[in-house]
Amino acid sequence: MFTNLIPAADTATASAPDDRARFLRLLETATLGGATAADPLQRLILSQHHGEPADLDRVIVRPLMLRGEAALQFVWRHTTRDITKNLTPAEGLALVASLLDPQDAAGFAHAHLDTRRHEIQFGARRKGGGWKFRLQVGKRKVADAQAAAVDDDAAESASAATPGDGHNRSKHRLLDIAQPAWVDLGLASADARLVPSMARKWKQINRFTEILADALGRSALGAPQRVASGEPVRVIDFGCGKGYLTFAMHQWLVAQGRRAEVTGVELRQELVTLCEASARRHACDGLRFDAGDVRDYTPPQLDVMVALHACDIATDHAIDLGLRAGASIIMCSPCCHKELRGQLQPPGPLRALLRHGVHLGLEAEMVTDSLRALLLDAAGYDTQVFEFVSLEHTNKNKMILAVKRARHDATHADKIRSQIAEIKAFYGIREQCLERLVGERG
Repeated sequence: MFTNLIPAADTATASAPDDRARFLRLLETATLGGATAADPLQRLILSQHHGEPADLDRVIVRPLMLRGEAALQFVWRHTTRDITKNLTPAEGLALVASLLDPQDAAGFAHAHLDTRRHEIQFGARRKGGGWKFRLQVGKRKVADAQAAAVDDDAAESASAATPGDGHNRSKHRLLDIAQPAWVDLGLASADARLVPSMARKWKQINRFTEILADALGRSALGAPQRVASGEPVRVIDFGCGKGYLTFAMHQWLVAQGRRAEVTGVELRQELVTLCEASARRHACDGLRFDAGDVRDYTPPQLDVMVALHACDIATDHAIDLGLRAGASIIMCSPCCHKELRGQLQPPGPLRALLRHGVHLGLEAEMVTDSLRALLLDAAGYDTQVFEFVSLEHTNKNKMILAVKRARHDATHADKIRSQIAEIKAFYGIREQCLERLVGERG
């Protein structure tokens, strides 16, 4: 089954290889064929790490082009930091083989390989004093859609390079993949083409930019007099990670003729160093990166506050900072809703529904983000909660978007606070972080 993934010559000479050997052969076939292969490597994830370092969660491997040469990018994902290394395909394949070796005291027990058309999983476990391997190969359910996405973006890059070619149907994007910083961040190859394995990420970045553009137009920042004045748009991106959205917001604002003062704030110094070096290398005026924590970082001025995937109450601190600064736009994609889960004491029939942990977690997520939205509403913001990208791209797909209203209605705010009190009483909630932060300022 799916023998097209294994070269015929190899299958003819192989002497009953075990599932580990088969997996490594599949990986080699998908990798060495490059982007032009019939079924190229998209992504490899190594998980279930054992041994040291204890904070290492997984390793993510993606193909990319460096100075016109094929390479493999390894991202070592630790609890609080990422370490990125670029290796040649041969070096990368050898490293994966060693990391999937059961004899390795600091290896991985599971691997998930995505090619353009297939999804391949490998697992290792101890059994009867030895090791048992298991290999599963299946067709990807979204393979056609992903291939179409890559093809669309490839056509866009091609049409940008040859604008006179009427056969390329360009797909509209707010951002330009040809910006040199995208090469530094692994989104684009040296010839300004989207790296196929980053097609999902590129769609997410563009979708986020579309939402920002719409919110800017509805806010005071989009008023004609504000635009004409040349006053800068001041943006803070908390937990910016590798800076994809930070660079995107700066690129889009500059393309609109706006003065941009965009700052990415990140705890991990190595990512700050990477992004800051790229911004300086490509003369991105008005773009900077700082090492800092949302709980004690205080910008001098702030128009747009962005915090995507801030864990648990870090989202509350980010929203509160936006409120204190009087930001015109607040954009959050919350993550890890832990604070309320242990407090929820649902009454009556809901108790039976929420006795299952998965349901209780979903309810805690809904209640937490609803309270955040209501608190923003009471503070004078038009607020929406919605899925900003499809679940096929990421399960962290919920966004809280708040745009400051021109006028603050005290009567409306009192009604919203009454609703908040009713919800807390219904669920037995004692405290919610954002409400406490807002209350401490009176």
